[in-house]
Amino acid sequence: MTRIVLFDIDGTLLASGGAGRRAMEGALLAHFGTAGPSGYRYDGKTDRQIARESMRMSGFTDADIDDRMESLLADYLTRLAQTVTTDGHGVRVHAGIPGLLDALEARDDVLLGLLTGNIAPGASLKLRAAGLSPARFLVGAFGSDHEHRPELPAIAQRRAAEWLGRDVAGSSLVIIGDTPADIACGRGVGARAVAVATGHYSAADLASHAPHAVFDDFTDVAAAVVAICDA
Repeated sequence: MTRIVLFDIDGTLLASGGAGRRAMEGALLAHFGTAGPSGYRYDGKTDRQIARESMRMSGFTDADIDDRMESLLADYLTRLAQTVTTDGHGVRVHAGIPGLLDALEARDDVLLGLLTGNIAPGASLKLRAAGLSPARFLVGAFGSDHEHRPELPAIAQRRAAEWLGRDVAGSSLVIIGDTPADIACGRGVGARAVAVATGHYSAADLASHAPHAVFDDFTDVAAAVVAICDA
């Protein structure tokens, strides 16, 4: 069975030093007059969800948010493109990721993909800034496909089936992520999750959500490949 290995981006493949948050907050401020509550967490959420929830918490109606959503996201992308190229913190790949991607790509029973809350153009901007080619990820689903993360695995499953030219069982999907939302989102289609504590959650926090496996990071490439391919 071909494993469809779907990576989250922020906190999993790379760290952007808060570039995405700064770009989103700038766009929200420009379009709504507020960047939203300072304590609002972005991790594990889609870009559209972030905009909607933070602006709801700031007193805006869904109709207000919907009216401004597309122009907001266009502005966000403009700001993100500037931020990831000029930000002093830089965008960096997490430890072990280059070797893990190489090892998985070398296998004939793995199809690499993405499952991320980033809208697709934003995902490409972040990957390129980290030195990762978006073309390496042959299938996937993005925050531009659906506002709710649990809807994304089925979209990725369908795209994998189209790519392979045959049906793909949900159990062949392995979702790699750094948040409880990554662990939970694929259960509806029978996907399994491998969690990594390179984001804002500890390995113990992630383990409490019962992923197939959890790692502090992916520096032990061989162990990560075994966990992913045996999931």
